[in-house]
Amino acid sequence: MATVGLMSSCACARSLVPLLRLGIPKTCLSQLHTTAASPSKDYYEVLVLGGGSGGITMSARMKRKVGADNVAVVEPQEKHYYQPLWTLVGAGAKQLATSGRSTASVIPSGVKWIQSKVEKLDPDNNCVYLGNNQKVSYKYLIVALGLQLNFEKIKGLPEGFKFPKIGSNYSVHTVEKTWKALQDFQEGNAIFTFPNTPVKCAGAPQKIMYLTEAYLRKTGKRSKAKIIFNTSLGVIFGVKKYADALLEIIKERDITVNYRWNLVEVRADRQEAVFENLDKAGETQVYRYEMLHVTPPMGPPSVLLNSPVSDGAGWVDVNKETLQHVKYPNVFGIGDCTNLPTSKTAAAIAGQCGVLDKTISCIMKGKTPTKKYDGYTSCPLITNYNRAILAEFDYNAQPLETFPFDQSKERLISFHLKANMMPYLYWYGLLKGYWGGPGPVRKIFHLGLK
Repeated sequence: MATVGLMSSCACARSLVPLLRLGIPKTCLSQLHTTAASPSKDYYEVLVLGGGSGGITMSARMKRKVGADNVAVVEPQEKHYYQPLWTLVGAGAKQLATSGRSTASVIPSGVKWIQSKVEKLDPDNNCVYLGNNQKVSYKYLIVALGLQLNFEKIKGLPEGFKFPKIGSNYSVHTVEKTWKALQDFQEGNAIFTFPNTPVKCAGAPQKIMYLTEAYLRKTGKRSKAKIIFNTSLGVIFGVKKYADALLEIIKERDITVNYRWNLVEVRADRQEAVFENLDKAGETQVYRYEMLHVTPPMGPPSVLLNSPVSDGAGWVDVNKETLQHVKYPNVFGIGDCTNLPTSKTAAAIAGQCGVLDKTISCIMKGKTPTKKYDGYTSCPLITNYNRAILAEFDYNAQPLETFPFDQSKERLISFHLKANMMPYLYWYGLLKGYWGGPGPVRKIFHLGLK
């Protein structure tokens, strides 16, 4: 496999394999995966909604808990993607094909894959309604539906992607357009946006900005480019330690950051982007661009809006420590679709899955959950084609670092962790239900320092 080969070729990454494979049995590395061939039943002990990172991870864990025949995953898409790799795809450092596998190949063997769309949740009657009016009942429900990209909330999109000079690393359909726009850059503004909504991987909008700046330096075009980051936020990053480090990089590389500006329209035929000032109602500004990277507005999936399991904003309403639903004790949530007050990343799911596993075990035994999720999440902030800052933090926006060095510094090892080690961990650790975050690694390092 290409990812393993890249990882093995890097001595610094290879030296970390024994630590990062803690808790991953050897058998899982070569396990074949097939989906059940039998027709869907109308009842499962554990029903998982969503075949993304959280859904596949929890279905693997639930299979070991209640048996494969008693678990089903509802997922309409035939392809499963490791989306964190798209930052590098958009910068030309990875191929899109390496980020995807068939959904059938990642569903745990024996677990039923119901290839359908969720139409309605009815937790009062312990059932959900799928396409073709199919009704499926459950004893326990895990909601892992991710979030929804809303390009259409920006005037001129998504139709604007038919034109050159514009891309987005957030969609499989537009990520390669980012790389094409970068290659075709000649002279002018390279603009990167951050919307006025929750987003998944909040560091991604600026990762491609740093990579673009590095690429233009490498190709001799940097002096002809103005790099602009227009963000709806009031800070560059939510954790001060890493924000301070990023601001130094921004200053050194002469990048312009405009806070509290939100993209509202793209005039792709004229290469113009219109932004609104979030602090002055009615004020807008038009920028001409030579390259535009759009981070779309995002929100909960439509099926969760006004759902009994959701809060007023449409996010699954769960206890932030146990991931159990606040109203329905046999309903649980994980990942981007929840209202957990932490960044929406695959790393967060790694931190959540072990806690949720323990929570469900307790509920199944009639006990009160005791394991608590501390909000752990991670955002490897790629700052060059061979450097990254490894941001790790908790609910309180306090660093929760794994390694015995200052992770706010740009490092080669942090880049290789992001580019080569983490995809390996994702496919062979997290999705198999064996990787629950870097806690064991952190303990080893920190005990060794005492």
